[in-house]
Amino acid sequence: MHLNLFPMRNYAAVIAQELGLQEKQVQNVLDLLDGGATIPFIARYRKEATDSLDEVQIGAIRDRHLKWIEMDKRRAVIIDSIQEQGKMTPELRGRLDNALSITELEDIYLPYRPKRKTRASVAKEKGLEPLAAMMMSQHETNLLAIAKRHINKAKGVETVEDALAGARDIMAEWISENISVRNRLRLLFSKESVITSKVVKGKEKEGEKYDSYFDFSERLAKSPSHRLLAMFRGEEEGFLRIAIAPDEQRASEILHKQFVKQQNLCSEQVALAATDSYKRLLLPQMETEMRKMFKEKADKEAIRVFVSNLRQLLLAPPLGQKVVLAIDPGYRTGCKVVILNRQGQLVHNETIYPHPPQKEYRLASDKLKRMVEQYKVEAIAIGNGTAGRETEFFVTKIPFNRDVQAVVVNESGASVYSASQVARDEFPDYDVTVRGAVSIGRRLMDPLAELVKIDPKSIGVGQYQHDVNQALLQESLDSTVVSCVNYVGVEVNTASKELLSRVSGIGPTLAKNIIDYRNENGPFASRQALRAVPRFGDKAFEQAAGFLRIRDAANPLDFSAVHPESYHIVDAMAKKCGCSVSDLMSDAEKRKQICMEDYVTAKVGLPTLQDIMQELSKPGRDPRTTFDFFSFDKNIVSINDLKVGMVVPGIITNITNFGCFVDIGVHQDGLVHISQITNHYISDPNDVVKLNQKVMVKVVGLEVERKRISLSMRDVTE
Repeated sequence: MHLNLFPMRNYAAVIAQELGLQEKQVQNVLDLLDGGATIPFIARYRKEATDSLDEVQIGAIRDRHLKWIEMDKRRAVIIDSIQEQGKMTPELRGRLDNALSITELEDIYLPYRPKRKTRASVAKEKGLEPLAAMMMSQHETNLLAIAKRHINKAKGVETVEDALAGARDIMAEWISENISVRNRLRLLFSKESVITSKVVKGKEKEGEKYDSYFDFSERLAKSPSHRLLAMFRGEEEGFLRIAIAPDEQRASEILHKQFVKQQNLCSEQVALAATDSYKRLLLPQMETEMRKMFKEKADKEAIRVFVSNLRQLLLAPPLGQKVVLAIDPGYRTGCKVVILNRQGQLVHNETIYPHPPQKEYRLASDKLKRMVEQYKVEAIAIGNGTAGRETEFFVTKIPFNRDVQAVVVNESGASVYSASQVARDEFPDYDVTVRGAVSIGRRLMDPLAELVKIDPKSIGVGQYQHDVNQALLQESLDSTVVSCVNYVGVEVNTASKELLSRVSGIGPTLAKNIIDYRNENGPFASRQALRAVPRFGDKAFEQAAGFLRIRDAANPLDFSAVHPESYHIVDAMAKKCGCSVSDLMSDAEKRKQICMEDYVTAKVGLPTLQDIMQELSKPGRDPRTTFDFFSFDKNIVSINDLKVGMVVPGIITNITNFGCFVDIGVHQDGLVHISQITNHYISDPNDVVKLNQKVMVKVVGLEVERKRISLSMRDVTE
């Protein structure tokens, strides 16, 4: 296979047209990517080259480029196949070279695709292709006499009807391969198809969670992603039967109008072949296409929601460097308690038993009071799993001698981390319960730094995550983690290997080398010192340096997002102002003296200079919002404490297309349906609410036995 079998197209021009961008922007992005640049680096430090494209736009260019390359690889395979068959013509080659979609390419290839034995191929072997061609022309009036000549008992054509039936099979295949008809049917199916779901007989009880789809139908184009994925899952599990089709009469009209040209016996045979072609060939083919197309759309929408939620979770406000007492709650096995210092290191652990069956309330209280005093604890993190609310209630009643705030922390995925190799490597001498408590405490201190250690799919902020394209999901989630890590920046002297490996240009191997070098030689004193790390070459330094922070470095810019390649610009600014770089960063009046136009060059434009000035005013400042303490209603600890009409505080834990889930402290999140989020119509909950947002909600529905809580945010007053 050779990609030079056809003219190399101008990818940049095509992609620019597809995405509504300038060709130069796209070409520059492709050149940078080809040179090994990462998306975060391009978006942050090459704004002049891209005219300030953001990460989403750059990612779209990369994805479209990869799709075009894959399509051209497929084009080459098809060209090879047709040439090997000896059927290539200049006209066919031109059509293949100019095909602009994989669907168009496959439609052109369809008549030449090697097939298993079909009814049409069997009929051709019987010598009936000339009869089919004659019938298709619809000019012959003496059909039966001609058909009789094709009787050949040796080949299995024993009657006139056998001959006609075989010819119809051949015509049906020709009709199914007609590109014009396929395109018109494709349009009809995509716009007017109805998706119908029926319960599999005898599966009513076993599949009752899908009872909404036991006898369900709606226009496919209007079916939201979560509903499609639910139906497809029900079908996959064997509880539902799904069918997708438009009105049969409308489809038949397309075929008959295209192929039935006369009113004679031949035309009658063509009409029969067209009907057979639709029901036996085109309908299942088009249904398969629609399933694939709309499943892909549903997957992308579900992944978009997951990515949006994950980004919000990763960028949740950090408490910061505080001494934290973290508790992993439990009943019979007790509550695991750990003390973390300001760097998140484990300094103490023990177990308390304030809940049944032990009920060591006083002893547990005294232990916590002692630990808070001894270690000068500044905050208490409590996991929100089993016994979480009861533990919060217990802790908040203790009269500590210090001002210490208790915070309930979402522990989704903490158990995954505690049993992981990463946790075992860090805490080889402790069991999973201690590691879980450490993870809970660190999540409060810095959610991003802790969550990067966990597979994003284990965090629990998506919808139908196991039903979507897993490769695309993983790629999207990994890209989101990388984007968030580089957006915040990483302190190289305290970061874990998992955090460092997500930094632009680094990866797992180089991250390990950085950690090993740090352990052997002590903290890095500057960004330039990173060059001494094995395999930290010029390219890696270029891609990574701007996202790495060195606290208390001799050069204050090392703790900023200013890239080392731009240090000379800041030095020139400081020199012109007659001060040091430190003075320039701390004195707003001196920065006002700077005229950015004076520093514009062929490589450095106003976008980069504006970024530099912004960073000088707040070097190294965490871009995440300030941490805000939150407490549940202390009078409500279980679903049995709820009553319809109650207004309670909650925190949003998940956002879907159909609404958002809110933790109100009863071990079961309640659903705020999209219609109950606001008084106004919205199409996407993410436009109105955010993950971890503190909200007041009203209880509008309760099903205690099924553990279902319906909530509303409309017209809620405390």
